[in-house]
Amino acid sequence: MSSEQRVAAAEAFWREDQADIEVQHADAIVTLARRLNFRTKSVQALPVERRAKLLAQLHDVPDSIATRALIPYHFTQRRDLMAAFLDALGIAHENGLISDESVPPPPADKLKAAIATLRSKFPNTDVDLYMKTLATLDGETWAGVDEALAGS
Repeated sequence: MSSEQRVAAAEAFWREDQADIEVQHADAIVTLARRLNFRTKSVQALPVERRAKLLAQLHDVPDSIATRALIPYHFTQRRDLMAAFLDALGIAHENGLISDESVPPPPADKLKAAIATLRSKFPNTDVDLYMKTLATLDGETWAGVDEALAGS
């Protein structure tokens, strides 16, 4: 990820307010406090923008925090990319959010074509990050992503 993407993802992470993210927020605060030799209350009191920059500078962010940062990042920063991808695959969605809970894995040829469509409209780094995020979050549905990326 570029430094701009890392900061945007970290900021989206800190702004996320779903109840189940509190554990990752607490883990991130403790991680930052240890690295900076600060008290946890001091880190917690920092403005979101400052915590985002500090978190983005870490090179070994725990997977649970990184994963939770990528979800709100895509929903706040890359909805247009998400919607374009689902449109290219013919998957029903509401502004990039899949409507149906059970989406079968797309065929390899459709997946490659959808990635090619995205690459014609969006920066490759954004496309690659989104595809890798999908494969990480739902490896069963998006199992063909790595192969499709290699062929694109």
